[in-house]
Amino acid sequence: MTVINTVFVLVHGGWHDRSTWNKVTPILDANGFSALTLDLPGAGVNAIAPPSLGLFPFDPATFATEPSPSAGMTQQERTEAVVELVEVAAALSGGKVILVGHSAGGMTISAVAERVPNLLSAVVYIAGFMVPNGMPLLAMLQHETMSSALSPGLFVGDPVAIGATRINPRSTDEAYRSLLKASFYGDVSEAEFAHAASHLHYDESNAGALAPSEITPERFGSVPRHYVRTTRDCAVPLAGQDHMIATMDGSIGGKTTTHTLESSHSPFLSQPAKLSTILIEISTASQAERVGAEGLVA
Repeated sequence: MTVINTVFVLVHGGWHDRSTWNKVTPILDANGFSALTLDLPGAGVNAIAPPSLGLFPFDPATFATEPSPSAGMTQQERTEAVVELVEVAAALSGGKVILVGHSAGGMTISAVAERVPNLLSAVVYIAGFMVPNGMPLLAMLQHETMSSALSPGLFVGDPVAIGATRINPRSTDEAYRSLLKASFYGDVSEAEFAHAASHLHYDESNAGALAPSEITPERFGSVPRHYVRTTRDCAVPLAGQDHMIATMDGSIGGKTTTHTLESSHSPFLSQPAKLSTILIEISTASQAERVGAEGLVA
């Protein structure tokens, strides 16, 4: 009998792109797994920079007020893009797909798990927004357990007027760049930080932050879920992570399996080997559960 290894689908977080996973995918590949990534709509190659960035000299006031070219991008577009990639992964793996989401990508993987639970062996949140039915990301971000998050200090202008949450990853202001590093990349080298920041885009459409989670116990709740806690996280604080885990378990039922890394918000950069080990262990456990279930049915 031919054994087909799990295929991972890896979904990046807000302002990031598929390069998020560049240190993780080679490790998974070396261990016999496949990993598929994408630039979400509005991210990476799909991102459109605010036009004011083309002005010289740079005008901070215009940058902070001009409407976002990404304002019309919806959460539904991102969900559809990942559903399509999961379907490709399922065709490669015989249905054994593990869906992984980082940070704001958690909203997308929850929506995808609700749509195609039959294609997933597990869903994994890496410091991800895992919110109960009916709640948007913004409401969770405003919860008291998130109060120590540094990332809101990066926001430029009024998101309502702009139509997006805007940051300036190309800023040359030393204080701003220090805050950017502390928020997302506190435990990576300066060189790695500079490289990662060069891949960030400017605008995250408000649609993603305002769209309420739409999940049910029957569909989303049927997929085993895992959460990778990042204890030194200054973007999604550990207290907020634990609050989301407890809230989800209480509202949707079942129990989220937790894993812990002593890392910043970006363990895919600072601890890719340890993160990959966790993902492989999740795959092994999921495979054992699947074989056991098939044995019971037989």
